[in-house]
Amino acid sequence: MNCRRKLIRVLALAGASTISLGGAAFAQAGQQVAAADQPEMVVITGRIEEDLPRELAQLGTRVDTVTAVDIKNGGYLDVGQSLQVTVPGLYVAPKNGPFDYVDVSFQGGRTEDILWTVDGVRINNRLYAGTTPLDTLPASMVERIEVLEGPQALFYGTQAISGAINVITKDFSETPNGALSAGFDSNNTRHFDGFFRDTVDGHHFVVYGSSDVSDGYQPFRDQDYQPSQVDRSRNFNVLTIGGKYAYDFNDALRVTVAEQHTDAKLDYAYPNGRQLAFNERNEDILSGKVDYTATSQLQFFLKGYYHWWYAHFTEFDNDVDHETGDITGVSVSDNHDFWGYTDYGGTAIAKYTPVPGIETYLGYDYQSYKGRDVVLVIEQKTEHVHAIFGEIATTHDLLANVQFAAGFRYNAPSMGPSTTVWDASARWDVLPELFVKGTVGTAFRLPTAEELFANDPNDERGNPNIKPVTSTNVNASIGGTITPNVHWEVVGFYRDVKNLIDLVDFDSSTNQDVFGNLPGTVRVRGGEFVLDAAWNDDLSGSFSYTYSESHDSAGEHINRVPEQLVKALADYHPADQFFGLFASVSYVGSVFDTPIGVRENYGKYAVVDLGARVFFDRDRHHRVDFNIRNLFDEQYATRLGHGTTDLGGNAYTVWNLGLPRTFQVRYTYNFF
Repeated sequence: MNCRRKLIRVLALAGASTISLGGAAFAQAGQQVAAADQPEMVVITGRIEEDLPRELAQLGTRVDTVTAVDIKNGGYLDVGQSLQVTVPGLYVAPKNGPFDYVDVSFQGGRTEDILWTVDGVRINNRLYAGTTPLDTLPASMVERIEVLEGPQALFYGTQAISGAINVITKDFSETPNGALSAGFDSNNTRHFDGFFRDTVDGHHFVVYGSSDVSDGYQPFRDQDYQPSQVDRSRNFNVLTIGGKYAYDFNDALRVTVAEQHTDAKLDYAYPNGRQLAFNERNEDILSGKVDYTATSQLQFFLKGYYHWWYAHFTEFDNDVDHETGDITGVSVSDNHDFWGYTDYGGTAIAKYTPVPGIETYLGYDYQSYKGRDVVLVIEQKTEHVHAIFGEIATTHDLLANVQFAAGFRYNAPSMGPSTTVWDASARWDVLPELFVKGTVGTAFRLPTAEELFANDPNDERGNPNIKPVTSTNVNASIGGTITPNVHWEVVGFYRDVKNLIDLVDFDSSTNQDVFGNLPGTVRVRGGEFVLDAAWNDDLSGSFSYTYSESHDSAGEHINRVPEQLVKALADYHPADQFFGLFASVSYVGSVFDTPIGVRENYGKYAVVDLGARVFFDRDRHHRVDFNIRNLFDEQYATRLGHGTTDLGGNAYTVWNLGLPRTFQVRYTYNFF
């Protein structure tokens, strides 16, 4: 890269950051843009599960919200892309573009330290901790995404060590509301989505669907490919349909059911030796819930879910003679081989207010899962986990400017030892323009099916006696307002993680690596600065900077966790004009990995996105969006991997490439 290109990118970064200083508070901005860009949608609240993030925010947790309008204006195809720029402190690196595996880090944590839910249903992969569910979550189905910083084990359970992220699908509306969209991009991606919702005599319903089909882009650099790799683009085909129904028997009682189904075919990219390799996915998330307000002092909900996650992997390899480099034939490595799991359970939570100013929560959680993998052999096993948890919290009725809470959670799995976690949090509004808040406590991650039950004679073996990963955490922040529409916050986080799970032993009698708990402590230390503002009713944006040190027991920074993140965005959304504009920039600092035994740095890159939208009628029924992703066509690695040379069979490092410069256009028709 020459000096001129570097200078252009630095100026773009500085310019977007400067614009963001005159932007709007992120959640506030989303509401303002929503008012300008789409019909009003009424979210029915006042229920425990829906109100929980807001309650936690009042008690010391930082909560960020990404709205459907934020996603629409950014031109994002899936949930991973939607979070990549919009959430402070959250690093998301899609391996090879939309609908692929991702590396994620939140406040210096690892991919496996974040809990993911869809409409409150836990969807983390129960086979592998590092395989996130983001490869089949389209952005068009999203109403909003709630991102809770720091440990959230008390209410959300296993894996919420550095945060919890709840993807809320299209919500109910009191009035008719719906839209249809169609679009394409320069990677030959074809996109369609639509939804409709309404309420009739207390019956609330919403249906939605989306389809994304693409030839993708070249996922590795030219120099990373061997002649034996025939397929050099990563295709995907993702179809999602879903719906919700709720009935209000009266003001106190509501019953809700929801179902989401996904069919997908997703290429798995290799730099050498494969004729084809892909996963076929079939997934359903089914849930039902009862919300009941017994009295003004007592309310509760009961929720059950069933989650099917079935995948079949196919891989045909080109056989290579490493002495000559010639292809000698084709062999079948996997032919529609199954790997997947079922996960079902239920949650019951009661909220009781004994006196004004005091609120108490008591809950029970049950989870059962079974899974197997014939690709990397994991035995068919079933695990059950029971948990009880509770919290006592104050409200402003007790102390006008102070709120605090304390709680515990006890988890009893059928495999491995039980664990108990606790936390305490508080918020003090020192002045109307200044607050101090924080949380302290512990969190945990239960071992996965791989770590418990793997038994591959050519690879690895699980250990049913593995201890859960545990952490001790402190999150503290100070913030406030400079003007009513300019908000700032400085966050510090501290975390010690013990009992990390990894391959720790080798059984020579079976030729297997064996899972266990690593000795020592991973120490995470860092800070974050967030600035949100409202310059006027038309201009919005945000800026954030995050720094973290995540060191293992040897003092080395953890692989695939960035040291620094910078994010800035701006959105121009005049209500009296026929257009809107969007710009964002994200910078990723040093990121390390060891793909072939040598530690390498693949970070230090910036990506700029631009967008514009045009409305063709006064009521904004007709809308066309234009987006440019990766404006300067930055070539950067999202993850390091390794390949094998055709001639000689030697290992070498390859770059998994991020999305190249991509032009997108999308037309949307809003019915109402």
